[in-house]
Amino acid sequence: MKVSARNALKGTVKAIVPGTVNTEVTVEVAPGVEVVSIITKASADSLGLAENKEVYAVIKASDVMIAVD
Repeated sequence: MKVSARNALKGTVKAIVPGTVNTEVTVEVAPGVEVVSIITKASADSLGLAENKEVYAVIKASDVMIAVD
C-alpha cells in the first residue's frame, strides 16, 4: 500500500459498531491507545473489517490544534 498521507498508524480493529449508513471503527494503535473513525457502511463492508484484523488508520488533516487549560 502506498498513500500520500504522512500519518498512517498500523493497528488492530478492536470494535465495530455498524449503523444504517455509517460504521464506527475503533483501532488500537498501541497498548491502551485507540483511534476511532466513522466510515460509510459500504466502505466497512468493502474492506472486510472484522475484530482483530490488522489495518492502518490513515490521518489526513491540514491542521492539528493544541490546547491547554
